[in-house]
Amino acid sequence: MEGVRSARVLIVEDEAGISRTLDAYLRREGYVTDIAADGPQTMTLYRAARPDLVLLDVMLPGFDGFEVLRRIRRDGSVPVILLTARGDEVDRLVGLELGADDYVVKPFSFREVVARVKAVLRRTSGVADEPKPYVVGRLRVDPGQGTAAYAGEELRLTATEFRLLAALAAAPGRLFSRAELIERALPESDIVERTLDSHLKNLRRKLSLAGAPELIATVRGMGFRLEERAAVEAMR
Repeated sequence: MEGVRSARVLIVEDEAGISRTLDAYLRREGYVTDIAADGPQTMTLYRAARPDLVLLDVMLPGFDGFEVLRRIRRDGSVPVILLTARGDEVDRLVGLELGADDYVVKPFSFREVVARVKAVLRRTSGVADEPKPYVVGRLRVDPGQGTAAYAGEELRLTATEFRLLAALAAAPGRLFSRAELIERALPESDIVERTLDSHLKNLRRKLSLAGAPELIATVRGMGFRLEERAAVEAMR
Protein backbone atom coordinates (compact mmCIF):
# COMPACT_ATOMS: atom_id res chain seq x y z
CA MET A 1 0.00 0.00 0.00
CA GLU A 2 2.86 2.34 -0.81
CA GLY A 3 0.58 4.73 -2.69
CA VAL A 4 -1.65 5.14 0.35
CA ARG A 5 1.28 5.80 2.74
CA SER A 6 2.69 8.57 0.55
CA ALA A 7 -0.65 10.35 0.20
CA ARG A 8 -0.89 14.08 1.00
CA VAL A 9 -3.31 15.13 3.75
CA LEU A 10 -4.45 18.72 4.31
CA ILE A 11 -5.17 19.29 8.02
CA VAL A 12 -7.65 22.14 8.58
CA GLU A 13 -7.89 23.03 12.27
CA ASP A 14 -7.72 26.38 14.08
CA GLU A 15 -6.57 24.88 17.41
CA ALA A 16 -2.79 24.74 17.08
CA GLY A 17 -2.36 21.96 19.64
CA ILE A 18 -4.76 19.66 17.78
CA SER A 19 -3.29 20.40 14.35
CA ARG A 20 0.29 19.85 15.56
CA THR A 21 -0.63 16.52 17.14
CA LEU A 22 -2.54 15.35 14.06
CA ASP A 23 0.42 16.40 11.95
CA ALA A 24 2.81 14.36 14.10
CA TYR A 25 0.61 11.25 14.04
CA LEU A 26 0.08 11.38 10.26
CA ARG A 27 3.75 12.05 9.46
CA ARG A 28 4.69 9.12 11.71
CA GLU A 29 2.54 6.95 9.43
CA GLY A 30 4.33 8.23 6.34
CA TYR A 31 1.85 10.81 5.06
CA VAL A 32 2.82 14.17 3.61
CA THR A 33 0.90 16.94 5.41
CA ASP A 34 -0.06 20.60 5.13
CA ILE A 35 -1.81 22.66 7.82
CA ALA A 36 -4.38 25.45 7.46
CA ALA A 37 -6.06 27.38 10.28
CA ASP A 38 -8.90 29.30 8.58
CA GLY A 39 -11.20 29.16 5.56
CA PRO A 40 -9.26 31.40 3.11
CA GLN A 41 -5.91 29.77 3.93
CA THR A 42 -7.47 26.35 3.41
CA MET A 43 -8.59 27.15 -0.12
CA THR A 44 -5.17 28.63 -0.99
CA LEU A 45 -3.37 25.51 0.24
CA TYR A 46 -5.95 23.20 -1.31
CA ARG A 47 -5.42 24.69 -4.77
CA ALA A 48 -1.63 24.76 -4.40
CA ALA A 49 -1.04 21.34 -2.81
CA ARG A 50 -3.88 19.29 -4.35
CA PRO A 51 -4.16 16.93 -1.36
CA ASP A 52 -5.39 13.35 -1.56
CA LEU A 53 -7.60 13.89 1.51
CA VAL A 54 -8.76 16.82 3.65
CA LEU A 55 -9.28 16.65 7.42
CA LEU A 56 -11.68 19.54 7.89
CA ASP A 57 -12.73 21.19 11.15
CA VAL A 58 -16.25 22.66 10.95
CA MET A 59 -15.65 25.66 13.22
CA LEU A 60 -13.15 27.93 11.45
CA PRO A 61 -12.46 31.68 11.31
CA GLY A 62 -12.84 33.45 7.97
CA PHE A 63 -15.56 31.14 6.74
CA ASP A 64 -16.57 27.84 8.28
CA GLY A 65 -15.86 24.26 7.27
CA PHE A 66 -19.22 23.86 5.53
CA GLU A 67 -18.35 26.69 3.15
CA VAL A 68 -14.91 25.18 2.59
CA LEU A 69 -16.58 21.84 1.79
CA ARG A 70 -18.96 23.53 -0.67
CA ARG A 71 -16.01 25.10 -2.50
CA ILE A 72 -14.03 21.85 -2.54
CA ARG A 73 -17.00 19.98 -3.96
CA ARG A 74 -17.45 22.57 -6.72
CA ASP A 75 -13.85 21.83 -7.67
CA GLY A 76 -13.72 18.05 -7.42
CA SER A 77 -14.26 14.87 -5.42
CA VAL A 78 -11.23 14.71 -3.09
CA PRO A 79 -12.21 12.77 0.06
CA VAL A 80 -13.12 14.94 3.06
CA ILE A 81 -13.38 13.86 6.71
CA LEU A 82 -15.13 16.39 8.96
CA LEU A 83 -13.81 17.13 12.45
CA THR A 84 -16.56 18.58 14.58
CA ALA A 85 -17.21 19.37 18.24
CA ARG A 86 -20.93 19.67 17.57
CA GLY A 87 -23.05 16.96 19.10
CA ASP A 88 -26.14 17.71 17.02
CA GLU A 89 -26.77 14.97 14.47
CA VAL A 90 -28.25 17.56 12.10
CA ASP A 91 -24.83 19.19 11.69
CA ARG A 92 -23.24 15.88 10.78
CA LEU A 93 -25.99 15.15 8.28
CA VAL A 94 -25.53 18.61 6.73
CA GLY A 95 -21.87 17.79 6.20
CA LEU A 96 -22.73 14.48 4.55
CA GLU A 97 -25.33 16.15 2.35
CA LEU A 98 -22.66 18.61 1.21
CA GLY A 99 -20.44 15.70 0.20
CA ALA A 100 -18.28 14.76 3.21
CA ASP A 101 -17.11 11.14 3.15
CA ASP A 102 -16.87 10.63 6.90
CA TYR A 103 -16.85 12.55 10.19
CA VAL A 104 -15.19 12.33 13.61
CA VAL A 105 -16.72 14.02 16.65
CA LYS A 106 -14.49 15.81 19.17
CA PRO A 107 -13.04 14.91 21.58
CA PHE A 108 -11.51 12.15 19.50
CA SER A 109 -8.62 9.71 19.68
CA PHE A 110 -5.81 10.75 17.34
CA ARG A 111 -5.27 7.08 16.51
CA GLU A 112 -8.93 6.91 15.49
CA VAL A 113 -8.49 9.84 13.11
CA VAL A 114 -5.46 8.17 11.51
CA ALA A 115 -7.46 4.94 11.17
CA ARG A 116 -10.27 6.86 9.44
CA VAL A 117 -7.76 8.49 7.07
CA LYS A 118 -6.34 5.09 6.17
CA ALA A 119 -9.81 3.63 5.65
CA VAL A 120 -11.02 6.42 3.37
CA LEU A 121 -7.80 6.39 1.32
CA ARG A 122 -8.05 2.61 1.00
CA ARG A 123 -11.56 2.97 -0.37
CA THR A 124 -10.53 5.64 -2.88
CA SER A 125 -7.11 4.42 -4.04
CA GLY A 126 -8.29 1.63 -6.33
CA VAL A 127 -7.00 -1.94 -6.39
CA ALA A 128 -4.02 -3.52 -8.05
CA ASP A 129 -5.83 -5.96 -10.37
CA GLU A 130 -7.82 -3.25 -12.23
CA PRO A 131 -11.37 -4.68 -12.16
CA LYS A 132 -13.39 -4.45 -15.34
CA PRO A 133 -15.95 -1.66 -15.69
CA TYR A 134 -19.59 -2.35 -14.92
CA VAL A 135 -21.78 -1.45 -17.90
CA VAL A 136 -25.54 -1.47 -17.35
CA GLY A 137 -27.37 0.08 -20.29
CA ARG A 138 -26.28 3.71 -20.45
CA LEU A 139 -24.51 3.54 -17.10
CA ARG A 140 -20.76 2.82 -16.98
CA VAL A 141 -18.91 2.50 -13.67
CA ASP A 142 -15.15 1.88 -13.81
CA PRO A 143 -13.73 0.89 -10.38
CA GLY A 144 -10.19 0.76 -11.78
CA GLN A 145 -10.29 4.38 -12.94
CA GLY A 146 -12.67 5.63 -10.25
CA THR A 147 -15.02 7.11 -12.87
CA ALA A 148 -18.72 6.84 -13.61
CA ALA A 149 -20.82 8.13 -16.49
CA TYR A 150 -24.41 7.98 -17.71
CA ALA A 151 -25.15 8.34 -21.43
CA GLY A 152 -21.57 9.55 -21.89
CA GLU A 153 -21.93 12.30 -19.28
CA GLU A 154 -19.42 12.08 -16.43
CA LEU A 155 -20.91 11.87 -12.96
CA ARG A 156 -18.95 13.98 -10.47
CA LEU A 157 -19.30 11.78 -7.40
CA THR A 158 -17.68 11.81 -4.00
CA ALA A 159 -15.67 8.72 -3.04
CA THR A 160 -18.53 7.40 -0.93
CA GLU A 161 -21.15 7.99 -3.63
CA PHE A 162 -18.93 6.21 -6.15
CA ARG A 163 -18.50 3.18 -3.92
CA LEU A 164 -22.26 2.93 -3.38
CA LEU A 165 -22.98 3.17 -7.12
CA ALA A 166 -20.27 0.60 -7.90
CA ALA A 167 -21.72 -1.82 -5.36
CA LEU A 168 -25.18 -1.52 -6.93
CA ALA A 169 -23.88 -1.66 -10.52
CA ALA A 170 -21.89 -4.83 -9.79
CA ALA A 171 -25.19 -6.71 -9.42
CA PRO A 172 -27.95 -4.87 -11.34
CA GLY A 173 -31.44 -5.87 -10.30
CA ARG A 174 -30.22 -7.41 -7.04
CA LEU A 175 -31.83 -6.10 -3.87
CA PHE A 176 -29.33 -4.83 -1.28
CA SER A 177 -30.28 -4.20 2.33
CA ARG A 178 -28.83 -1.15 4.07
CA ALA A 179 -26.49 -3.41 6.03
CA GLU A 180 -25.22 -5.06 2.83
CA LEU A 181 -24.55 -1.72 1.15
CA ILE A 182 -22.63 -0.48 4.17
CA GLU A 183 -20.59 -3.70 4.27
CA ARG A 184 -19.80 -3.65 0.54
CA ALA A 185 -19.20 0.08 0.09
CA LEU A 186 -18.03 1.29 3.51
CA PRO A 187 -16.67 -1.73 5.40
CA GLU A 188 -14.36 0.23 7.73
CA SER A 189 -16.87 2.98 8.57
CA ASP A 190 -19.23 3.33 11.52
CA ILE A 191 -21.84 4.84 9.19
CA VAL A 192 -25.46 4.48 10.33
CA GLU A 193 -28.65 4.18 8.31
CA ARG A 194 -29.52 7.89 8.27
CA THR A 195 -26.08 8.85 6.99
CA LEU A 196 -26.32 6.16 4.31
CA ASP A 197 -29.62 7.70 3.25
CA SER A 198 -27.91 11.09 2.91
CA HIS A 199 -25.27 9.65 0.58
CA LEU A 200 -27.92 7.86 -1.49
CA LYS A 201 -29.98 11.06 -1.70
CA ASN A 202 -26.97 12.95 -3.10
CA LEU A 203 -26.21 10.12 -5.53
CA ARG A 204 -29.81 10.07 -6.79
CA ARG A 205 -29.77 13.83 -7.29
CA LYS A 206 -26.66 13.62 -9.46
CA LEU A 207 -28.10 10.72 -11.47
CA SER A 208 -31.30 12.69 -11.98
CA LEU A 209 -29.35 15.66 -13.33
CA ALA A 210 -27.68 13.28 -15.80
CA GLY A 211 -31.07 12.00 -16.98
CA ALA A 212 -31.52 8.89 -14.85
CA PRO A 213 -33.90 9.84 -12.00
CA GLU A 214 -35.27 6.30 -11.53
CA LEU A 215 -31.99 4.39 -11.67
CA ILE A 216 -31.85 3.50 -7.96
CA ALA A 217 -35.07 2.01 -6.67
CA THR A 218 -36.14 1.78 -3.03
CA VAL A 219 -38.06 -1.30 -1.93
CA ARG A 220 -39.81 -0.16 1.22
CA GLY A 221 -38.60 -1.95 4.32
CA MET A 222 -36.17 -4.11 2.36
CA GLY A 223 -33.47 -2.09 0.63
CA PHE A 224 -32.25 -0.75 -2.72
CA ARG A 225 -31.44 -1.99 -6.20
CA LEU A 226 -30.16 -0.65 -9.49
CA GLU A 227 -32.94 -0.79 -12.09
CA GLU A 228 -31.68 -2.32 -15.36
CA ARG A 229 -34.74 -1.05 -17.23
CA ALA A 230 -34.12 2.53 -16.16
CA ALA A 231 -30.46 2.26 -17.18
CA VAL A 232 -31.31 1.54 -20.81
CA GLU A 233 -34.09 4.09 -21.28
CA ALA A 234 -33.34 7.00 -23.60
CA MET A 235 -32.79 10.37 -21.98
CA ARG A 236 -35.70 12.74 -22.45
